[in-house]
Amino acid sequence: MAEQLQDLIEHALAQTPPGRVVWVALSGGLDSSLLLTLAAAACRRHPRSIHALHVHHGLQAAADDFEAHCRRLASRLGVPLFVERVTVDQAAGLGLEGAARQARYAAFARRVAPGETLWLAQHRDDQAETFLLAALRGSGVRGLAGMPPGREWRGRRLVRPLLACSRAELEAEAERLGLSWVDDPSNADEALDRNFLRRSVIPLLTQRWPHAAEALASSARHAAEADTLIEALAEGDLAALGGDPTHVPLVGLVALAPERQRSLVRHVCHRLGLAMPPSARLASLLAQLEARPDARVRVDWEDVEARIWRGCLYLRPKFAVMAADWRAEWNGMAPLPLPWGELHAALVPTDGRPVALTLMARQGGERLRLAGRGGRDLKRLLQEMSVPPWERERLLVAWYDGAPVAAFQPDSVRWLAVAEGWRASVVGE
Repeated sequence: MAEQLQDLIEHALAQTPPGRVVWVALSGGLDSSLLLTLAAAACRRHPRSIHALHVHHGLQAAADDFEAHCRRLASRLGVPLFVERVTVDQAAGLGLEGAARQARYAAFARRVAPGETLWLAQHRDDQAETFLLAALRGSGVRGLAGMPPGREWRGRRLVRPLLACSRAELEAEAERLGLSWVDDPSNADEALDRNFLRRSVIPLLTQRWPHAAEALASSARHAAEADTLIEALAEGDLAALGGDPTHVPLVGLVALAPERQRSLVRHVCHRLGLAMPPSARLASLLAQLEARPDARVRVDWEDVEARIWRGCLYLRPKFAVMAADWRAEWNGMAPLPLPWGELHAALVPTDGRPVALTLMARQGGERLRLAGRGGRDLKRLLQEMSVPPWERERLLVAWYDGAPVAAFQPDSVRWLAVAEGWRASVVGE
């Protein structure tokens, strides 16, 4: 088994971009402690930078002990350890496990840079549990596919090198190496669905069918293959409708068979990094595809909203509404904190002189003097540019010396209109 594990780690390492850090998510449990140990050894054999990342959830008294163990292990292995402390929002409606996962992945995004790889320690038994959970929730093929061995996520690569191994195999190797690890007391709480499956259901299944976990993980692989084919079909449908997932023409969408409509909407969500719609929400959305042109169609789920406007379906994250009285002073160059993030853009006079701008929510009635076009109503400009109504509600307007000089669209991260005598840009352009 030791050679097989080494081969898995060597293969995963060979697939990571050279010159980039390899991160290992380290909880302190058996699986992640073993993964970090094996990864550190591989990175010594093939000189590569490796970092460990521990997420401190703060959900129980033992959380500090988990961190202490991770620090000792990382120090012994000579691996830099980074600790991210998070707050789990238990009122988010995701359940404790879902909320903890959301907080954990937010920590991953903060610490792991785009282009880098994060290794996760899930194994075959975890995959079997995921398959059963998905089946019990009535999930489709994508849910039944469980956890992929590797995938792109927000510009980062998530890899599970141990996914083909059973927990028993990992435990035997950890004991052979003389490793120590911590056991999370919450793993004994069978009120949590995954713990109930792990402690009561799968052992019972294994008594009757000794290879139950392996068979369930195999079914997940078959579902993943089917999902790949479905994705290819949906991508072809999207390409035939223009190829832009941000707005899908209804005329082509309604011509598809219902199952292809559902597949295409899920594919668009996947392309845009949005949560998958529950079956009932998806059915509600598709039932309104042929609503009257003047109907205000909006269907929400989790942090996603779907809208229909001017013959197109729009899928996008929910954004916080800008308070009507929000305003901020800005020099036109420095990053500026906004209610939902940070503005990385520039707006300066063409003569380059320093200015003091006021950035505020759109109030209505603003007029900008544009080069070669004279004074124009911002409302009319937005209509001409076909900016959707819900995005007009979140526009920022920059004022100088009592007059509006530019309008910025946060949703698309772009300047929509810039007055004569001013120059605007977005960082990265």
